[in-house]
Amino acid sequence: MTTVELLIYIIFRGLAIGILVSAPMGPIGVLCIQRTLNKGRRSGLATGIGASLSDLFYAMLTGFGLSIVVDFIENNQAPLQIAGSLVLTCFGIYLYRQNPARNIRKRLNQKSSFTQDFASSFLLTLSNPLILLLLIGLFARLNFFLPEMKVGHYILGYVSIILGAFIWWLTITFIIDKVRSRFNLRSLWLINRGIGIIIIIMSLVGVGTGFYEYFIK
Repeated sequence: MTTVELLIYIIFRGLAIGILVSAPMGPIGVLCIQRTLNKGRRSGLATGIGASLSDLFYAMLTGFGLSIVVDFIENNQAPLQIAGSLVLTCFGIYLYRQNPARNIRKRLNQKSSFTQDFASSFLLTLSNPLILLLLIGLFARLNFFLPEMKVGHYILGYVSIILGAFIWWLTITFIIDKVRSRFNLRSLWLINRGIGIIIIIMSLVGVGTGFYEYFIK
């Protein structure tokens, strides 16, 4: 793989991980949408940025652990891809069945600053270590780490992850702000189902590819 190919490889996979780890409409997604609807796009974006930085922390934690055993990962790519894809399949099924609006209280009358919205979102996301499982699955499924990667490549990868997350929150708050008069909580349920289906399909393709590489090829 040439230097340019490696950079493109890292950037696109980093962006994909950032988007996929942010896209599921869990408590933070619902909170971001509610704040956008009730207090404006600025408040929703602050919520998304807080969640993105927390996701970056967990991504670095995951990456540090995986980079230690990068040789093991290289020698066991197919089994790890199968395992990571199975984890993502379970997550996709869970996401498909979840009703994200059910467990969230509306904050119609609460007033808070940009900093408070950011901090509350960061801490709420940080309190959910299950994100680690999703990240491990994504890192393994997308084969994010390669033996030839150096420190600069890792930094580029993490920057791409947070950029992908930021692109997601920027897009979702823009859309919600534009269609606020036609948006309802059922839309969250439909978004969750759509994302769940995408993750399940992507994961099943990963399982099939892993089995082919490990058992047939």
